[in-house]
This record gives sequence, structure tokens and C-alpha cells, in this order.
Amino acid sequence: MKTLDYIVVGSGLAGIAFCEQLRKANKTFVVFDNQSQQSSRVAAGLYNPVILKRFTKVWKAKFLLEHALPKYGELEQLLQVKLNHKLPIYRKFASIEEQNEWTVASDKPVLCDFLSPELIKNDNPYINANLGYGKVLHTGRIDSTQLVAKYSDYLIEKKQLVSEAFQYKELVLEKHNVRYKEFTAKHMVFAEGFGLRQNPYFNNLPLNGTKGEMLTIKAPDLKLDVILKSSVFIVPVGKSLYWIGATYEWDDKTHNITQEAKTELVDKVKAIINCNFEVVTQVAGIRPTTKDRRPLVGTHKEYKYMHILNGLGTRGVMLSHFVAQQLFNHIEKGTALDNEIDISRFSS
Repeated sequence: MKTLDYIVVGSGLAGIAFCEQLRKANKTFVVFDNQSQQSSRVAAGLYNPVILKRFTKVWKAKFLLEHALPKYGELEQLLQVKLNHKLPIYRKFASIEEQNEWTVASDKPVLCDFLSPELIKNDNPYINANLGYGKVLHTGRIDSTQLVAKYSDYLIEKKQLVSEAFQYKELVLEKHNVRYKEFTAKHMVFAEGFGLRQNPYFNNLPLNGTKGEMLTIKAPDLKLDVILKSSVFIVPVGKSLYWIGATYEWDDKTHNITQEAKTELVDKVKAIINCNFEVVTQVAGIRPTTKDRRPLVGTHKEYKYMHILNGLGTRGVMLSHFVAQQLFNHIEKGTALDNEIDISRFSS
């Protein structure tokens, strides 16, 4: 048997963030992941402090950005790869009323740090934006696809990744530790995203899961160097390629791509841009969403060495490092979790 401090299940954004807590604390650990959950791998990885549909602030926006962005800088150094692409988001106005709402929102104390009061005119002939844009500040994208791939390579090099599906029935729960195959650990952390639905120890939690489908298009004439938000996001990812997304589907819980989603996204793009483009790829993932839009973090009521880190929804890039630190400190130092993320809020 190999004795470890932690077994971690899942190596998406949540799993990576928790592994970083363990690495810096010199804890021994192994990660199980079979890449069955795709949300971290296919997402655009946007960090954006404002909900642009309603012009309201994201929960803990300023704190989360200040906490998360230095962590991605550290990961860039560790993995020797560019992850953080700082780009403004331009919110396309659909009406004069939206322009007025933007002006009012940008003057609010909670939003003035994030919304520029200047109304920006459109000078790109290939974009239909007669009313211009509002500019969101302190935004960009983390290349989450690259992050997940490179971090997996790093774990493989350190012999800390087991690339296979986790078999819950083979888990042996002892009095003070947990055993799984050839490993014995003091603690177990489940960060398996929507895969939580198959987890017999935490599947009572209200993880809904929302399917999203995304396209990558090639549009050489577009020459867009900002993130454009209208009915969809158009995100430049280099070499005339743009990430387009995303759809929201609440009933279909498969990773299958659909013609309906492709048609929906293509039609929305055509309403925004007027140059030729081709669809290069189409992908799907299940976002680990919760009914109250807050993460699921905490410890099992009966098995105190078993923990959960999940429910990051569409804000994984901003939330992952904060919730990982919260859980690590909760386990190792006995500190209380933020009430809004603690799974005990569902204990009734």
C-alpha cells in the first residue's frame, strides 16, 4: 500500500486548484481522472466581474479576481505556458434603452470599477453594432484547455495521475483513513464536476448540471481583438479563430453535439457579423451548476475524511482557487467555510 495525505478525484479547474494547495503545502497526493467530464476542457475560460444580461456585479467579483489572477501567473511559471490573455469585453448594445441602462449602471459604486462610462463606437465594418458598445474592465480569458492538458502532463511526470475512471464501489472506508486499490490516504476530495451525480456519498446535493455547446469558427476578415458579447460571446483565440458560445440546455445531460445547437449558434453569429466564416469544431460539456448558483464545498457528515469541491458553474476560472483554499484551510486548520459555499446549507 502507498500511504498518502490525499486522494483527489477530478483534474478540471477545481481539482487543479486544490492540487496547487497540496503541492505548496508539501502534501502527498494522487489524482484520478478519466477525462469523462469536459466542462473545464471546452469552456472559453472567461473571467468577467459583471453579469452582462442584467448589468449586475458577480458575487465577490473584486476579491475573486484579486485572488485568482496571481494563481494563474504561478501556474504559467510552473507549466511554462501562456494562460492569461487579458482582453476587454465589449458589450454590444441592442437598443438606446440598453445604452441608458449601461450609463446608470456604470455610475453605481459597486460597478464603477468594472464598467467604463464611455460609450464606444463600432469601427469594424464586419460587425453589426450601430449603437456601439460598453466596455467591461478587468476581464480576459484563461486558456483552460491548455491549463488542463499541461497540468495533466505535469502530474504524469510526477507520477501523480492515474488516468482511469474512479470506481466508488472499490473504496474502503476505515475509521481514520480511506483505502482505494493500492492507496491509503488521510483525506479524499471529490472534484469530479457533473460526475458528482454518480457519487454515492454526495449525490444527494442539488447539482443540476447545464449542458452547453460551443463552436470554434474561422473568420479571417473579422480581425477582432476584444471579446464581444451580444446574444453569444465571440472570443478571439488566435490565428483567425474564435470561440462561440454557449448554448444552455437543462434536460440533455450527454456530451453529444447536436445540429440544433449548431444552427442556433451559427444563426446568432450571422446576426452579429457580416463576413464569411466556417465552423471548425463543435464541442459540448456539462457545467456543474447549482440551484442557488453557489459552489458546493465541505465535508461529509459521517465520514470526516471525505470532502467535496464542486458546483463552480460558469465561473470556474474565478472561483476555483478561492474555494480550493477555503476547503484546504477547513481540512488542515479547522477554519470555518464561507456560509454561502458550505454544503451544510442544504442539511435540512
